[in-house]
Amino acid sequence: MPPIRRLLTITLAAAAVAAATAGTAAAHVEVSAPDATRGGNAVLTFRVPNESATNSPTVALTVQFPALTAVDYQPIPGWKATTSTDKNGNVTAVTWTADPGVGIFPGQFGQFQVLADNLPDQDTVTFPATQTYSDGEVVTWSQPPNKNGSEPELPVPTLTLAPKHSDKAEPTGRDSTDRTARWLGGIGIGAAASALGATAGLLFRSRERARQGSRRGMN
Repeated sequence: MPPIRRLLTITLAAAAVAAATAGTAAAHVEVSAPDATRGGNAVLTFRVPNESATNSPTVALTVQFPALTAVDYQPIPGWKATTSTDKNGNVTAVTWTADPGVGIFPGQFGQFQVLADNLPDQDTVTFPATQTYSDGEVVTWSQPPNKNGSEPELPVPTLTLAPKHSDKAEPTGRDSTDRTARWLGGIGIGAAASALGATAGLLFRSRERARQGSRRGMN
């Protein structure tokens, strides 16, 4: 084989392997929630791919939660959802199970959503997940990042939380409004008093003129 053709063949083969490896590495259970904040509520979306080596469909998914006060799951046609709680009634896990003939097949991915209340007040939160295939294979997504920062084979779904909203109440301007109202009220009272005084003065002067006129007539 000519050197140029051999080099081209090796390059194409390496590119194919790299693409396949990248696709496999990117396909894992993930969680997302763009509006999630520390200590807040958010809709969490778990994306589940199919990585079965035997082309078996995914038929069950269990996601563990950090003891949340409430978790509402979105109904999915063909799937049943059940929740697990601790002794305090906090939700610790949700399990979705597919009906017969239903599942996430090769070349597909599924999305499972929950409304979670009172997320932890911390920068990140993890949701270990267990994926079950119809052939009995069980994959546990629970590995933390490697010490060198690289991604492990089965990374745990991790969500980064934004800083929580400020608890400081916005100024209402009530005090300044009250002061303005009182100030305007004072102006009104003062104006009324001035008007009353002016009216009384006019009435007094009118009476004095009338008296003086009467005296002149008598003289």
